Amino acid sequence: MRTIRTLDELHEQIGKEVAISPWVRVDQQRIDLFAQATGDQQWIHVDQERASQESAFGTTIAHGYLTLSLLPDLMSQAVTLPPSEMSINYGLNKVRFPTPVLQGSMLRARIKLKDMRWLPAMAGQPDVRVVELIWESSIECDGMSKPACVAETISRRYDRIR
Repeated sequence: MRTIRTLDELHEQIGKEVAISPWVRVDQQRIDLFAQATGDQQWIHVDQERASQESAFGTTIAHGYLTLSLLPDLMSQAVTLPPSEMSINYGLNKVRFPTPVLQGSMLRARIKLKDMRWLPAMAGQPDVRVVELIWESSIECDGMSKPACVAETISRRYDRIR
């Protein structure tokens, strides 16, 4: 786990790989729970018997959005950022799923800070500092040559100026 103590220290990381997360397993239970939560019950995800017989992958695969949804947790396991009063996920750019994640696969994230910028104060909140972070993330699948997911994630941090 990498610890970055100040925003100045974080700013020095622009253009650099900041951290690599620990590996996490994507098992069938996780896939099934995601299918239930999202309503995406497509057989390639949840029907192990059919997938073993009919799928080109020989087993079920994780939803692309399941893989993407792991990013916040993988990032939090990889790097500790300076404390903030509030941080939100603001959006995503350039999301792609180059290779499928077979059930039972191990995944980890490589995280690079692409940009960091201070934004104007919020309307009616002149004492709130807003910092936007743009991360380039790549979720690797153990044993695969291409990543399972690549994305730019955008987060915003809100802190009162004291």
